[in-house]
Amino acid sequence: MALDTELDLTDPIAAATAAERERLADLLDELTPDEWGADSLCAGWRVREVVAHMTMPYRHSGPSVLAGIAAHGGDFNRFADELARRDTAECSDAELLADLRDNVRHPWQPPAGGQTGALSHDVIHGQDLTEPLGRPRPPADRVRLVLAGAGPIQLAFFGVDLTGRRLVATDTDLVLGDGDVVTARPAAELLLAVAGRRDLDPPIR
Repeated sequence: MALDTELDLTDPIAAATAAERERLADLLDELTPDEWGADSLCAGWRVREVVAHMTMPYRHSGPSVLAGIAAHGGDFNRFADELARRDTAECSDAELLADLRDNVRHPWQPPAGGQTGALSHDVIHGQDLTEPLGRPRPPADRVRLVLAGAGPIQLAFFGVDLTGRRLVATDTDLVLGDGDVVTARPAAELLLAVAGRRDLDPPIR
C-alpha cells in the first residue's frame, strides 16, 4: 500500500533511517526459522518479538497505542511486551518482515523523539537481534548519528550514567561526554553500552 507521506530522503537522518530499515529487511530475509526464534538482547524476547515491536507503528495507530498504554496504567514497557507477543502470535515471520520492508520510508516518529528518535529505535533494536546472531552491525556513521543525538532524556531512559566519562569511537568521528575516564571502542559497542545492553567497564584507555 502506498503511503500518503514518505520520509524526505534529502534529510540525512531520514535517509539513514530508510537505509537501516532496508538493511535489516535484507538481513531478516536470510534468517532461518530457528534464527527468528533465537533469543535477542531484549530480555524475554526472541528475534520475532523484536521485529514485531519495531514494526508496531505500521500496524497500530497512534491513538490505539496511547489507549493501550493508558489501559496498562501508563506502563509503556508492559504494554509493548504484551503487544509484541500478541502480534507475534497473530503474524507469521514473513508478514512481520513484509511490514518492515513495505514501510522503509514510513514517516513514523516516536513522541518527542523526532527523526533521530525513529533512527535510534531502528538501530538499537536492530542490534538487539543482530548481535546475538553474529550478523553485521550498522555502519559506524549511522550509529554516530544516533549517539550524537542522545540527550539527557534518552540517556535517563536507559538508566546509563556517563558522569565523569568520555566515550570515543574508534571507527567514526564521535566523542560523547567530557569526563576524565576515556572509553574507546567501535561506535556500535558504545551504543550497546549507552542503550543499557552492555557494561562500559572496564574502560579502555
